Amino acid sequence: MTEAHPEPPRVTISDPQTLRALAHPARLAIMEHLATTEGVVTATECAEVAGLSPSATSYHLRALARFGLVEAAPSRGDARERLWRSTVHSWTIDAGRAADPSTREAEQSLVEAFLARELERSRDWLRRAPDESEEWYRNSMLSESLLLLTAEELAEVNRAVAEVLRPYRKRGRTDPPPGARRVAIQYKALPLD
Repeated sequence: MTEAHPEPPRVTISDPQTLRALAHPARLAIMEHLATTEGVVTATECAEVAGLSPSATSYHLRALARFGLVEAAPSRGDARERLWRSTVHSWTIDAGRAADPSTREAEQSLVEAFLARELERSRDWLRRAPDESEEWYRNSMLSESLLLLTAEELAEVNRAVAEVLRPYRKRGRTDPPPGARRVAIQYKALPLD
């Protein structure tokens, strides 16, 4: 398992207009697809992952381009085919602790859209699980662990988890073995009240 190139730096998105632009299920799906795809894609290719028509997907791609999240890419030779690529391969959102209420609301809308997408993925798995192979069924996991940590220990756990996942990221993995599938791993580390 080798990585083709070092992972690009994570971009922090805090602009309220950009946060609002991303707070749409189709746009989140498009951004995920672009961030994990080497090279360029068409609106038709993105439409499959977004569950929309190519024309609706083109609209969302243009909206993402207005905020600098995607850009038109050079043609592959067919001038009729419009290509897109991500300008942001890894991103996080953080409006900041001192954000005004409007920005905080935009951030919350995006987080809620992301969590809804995450929940739907879990529900989809539960619907499909009985029809999966024994190997995939046995090795999937829905789990929660309650830990007792200091803030410094939490930072250490977060770094360790990121390090474990890094070599398996779809974008940088150049030699996935036969039978490899995309696997969504949602990791949250949230202090409880």
